[in-house]
Amino acid sequence: MSTDNGNGGKNDGMGDRAGFAASSEERHRERMQRKKELIDRKIAQATIERGVLVVNTGNGKGKSSSGFGMLARSLGHGFKCGVVQFIKGSFSTGEEAFFRRFEELDYHVMGEGFTWETQDKERDIRAAQSAWAIAAKMMADPGYDFVLLDELNIALAHRYIALDDVLAAVAARPERQHVVITGRGAPDALIEAADTVTEMRVIKHAFKAGIKAQKGIEL
Repeated sequence: MSTDNGNGGKNDGMGDRAGFAASSEERHRERMQRKKELIDRKIAQATIERGVLVVNTGNGKGKSSSGFGMLARSLGHGFKCGVVQFIKGSFSTGEEAFFRRFEELDYHVMGEGFTWETQDKERDIRAAQSAWAIAAKMMADPGYDFVLLDELNIALAHRYIALDDVLAAVAARPERQHVVITGRGAPDALIEAADTVTEMRVIKHAFKAGIKAQKGIEL
């Protein structure tokens, strides 16, 4: 609806809307500029450069997936990488099939499956300790830039590996080496030692609806 603008002309409201849009855009730019300045200051303050210990834990999906995502990034940067899988091993996975093609990656699947599958505690302990021997050797080697210890937390929770040994190896590793440890039930002492800790939380999971593990999603 047009209205008289008091000067003998008509005002249909388009000018007001255009002015409001311009004002809104300006406020948005100002907010984003303040945010950018804040983030830039934080980035400038982060001056320490060293390897980090990352722990992915919790009951939700994504712990290993996140670890393998960081592995992909590391390989993209030309890093020498190592992977030790402590539990998974009774079935093939897409990540193993994909990552084994990289010459700069040492990939070890040491587990014989989940504990309820083997039903043999001594066998599980032997497999876990063999895996740990390889993992400890990797963490002591400055030639490795990135080490992923997949499902190590499970082996720790079952006391197949001594937590003190893990903490000592993590503390003594080369200064620039990154280590990622995954698995539910991360012990408090490991969480305390870590630089970054993420806890995955279940909201919904397809398995609870009767959907079996899918290639590309779980496998």
